[in-house]
Amino acid sequence: MLLTGPRQSGKTTLLRHRLPKAGYLSLEAPDVRAMALSDPRGLLASRGRPLILDEIQRVPELLSYVQEEVDENRRAKGRFLLTGSQNLALMERATQSLAGRVAVLTLLPMSLHEQCGTPSARFPWEGGRRRTVPLSSEALWTRLVRGGYPELVASPKRDASPWLSSYRQTYLERDVRQLRQIGDLTQFDAFMRLLAARSGTLLDLSSFSRDLGVAVNTVKAWLSVLEASWQVAIVRPWSGNFGKRLVKTPRVYVLDTGMLCHLLGYSDAKQAASGPMAGAIFETAVLGELMRGAYHRGEAPRIHFWRTSTGEEVDFLIEHRGRVVPIEAKATSTPTPSHAKAICALRAAFGERMVPGYVVHGGARTLPLAEGVSAIPLSSL
Repeated sequence: MLLTGPRQSGKTTLLRHRLPKAGYLSLEAPDVRAMALSDPRGLLASRGRPLILDEIQRVPELLSYVQEEVDENRRAKGRFLLTGSQNLALMERATQSLAGRVAVLTLLPMSLHEQCGTPSARFPWEGGRRRTVPLSSEALWTRLVRGGYPELVASPKRDASPWLSSYRQTYLERDVRQLRQIGDLTQFDAFMRLLAARSGTLLDLSSFSRDLGVAVNTVKAWLSVLEASWQVAIVRPWSGNFGKRLVKTPRVYVLDTGMLCHLLGYSDAKQAASGPMAGAIFETAVLGELMRGAYHRGEAPRIHFWRTSTGEEVDFLIEHRGRVVPIEAKATSTPTPSHAKAICALRAAFGERMVPGYVVHGGARTLPLAEGVSAIPLSSL
């Protein structure tokens, strides 16, 4: 099994907690990496099975020797558990060496339900009972500003700003330089801040290029680094057989709301909730819950958005069993029927392809807004 996800999302802790008797090798340690390169078979033989190989992207050459042992006895399952925090480079090597031999799972920072100790396995449109986390508006925004990294969730009294600042600095100096030979990290950091200011908007590479004074290809390369290391998510447009011309440009989101608020300069919940970026932060939170809900049960999320050239749009469309679930994200605590207009227009245009939709809001009430559209709190998503 290969467990991927951003650094500090809890991959190692999860595996060692669930498999306390498994062998363990951290490839972050220089001496272990040196042995992995000089005597890979000897290193693998020095530990029992199952064996956790932590941060495997640090020594991708080891994958060939893992493949060798797997192929010697294909019936023996679960002998190796690999973790990695750089999706692009890691997946390229893993698919080359372990194609058909490895299950790939993804662990993102914690969802709201996981933070509150009430993880749920189903979305509202999938049926079954779900527990709504009772969060006040202040409590909700406090969690959004802190984000979902386990270290901050486990220590609610800890100041999140120094931790997020240290995380960002470590990410720049280690992960970024491993993925790309980027000389000017200050400029890359400026790109991250600019990206945060435009989180949830249509991706305009030319605009980034002009504002930063770099080539468009450089912006593309930097964006691929952020996506590969699970710092941003790209949401692509959904299109159907419909007469109106649809926007084909994707949207970009900073994946963790805590990092998003940190890059925007928000450390206070009230400041974030009342600021000009409140809508973008809340929309990012909704996307994060949707992605975690899929990834954390072993599924790839199928999330898109819908927007026409005339400005009609729905924030997220979820493909589910051959049909599509429309979702609008609204930071307000008081949803009104007007918030359902875009979903109603979409359902009218596409008919039976669209199942009843949802307006996800920052309040605590669940109520009908229009025919086929319900308002639900973010904490019940």
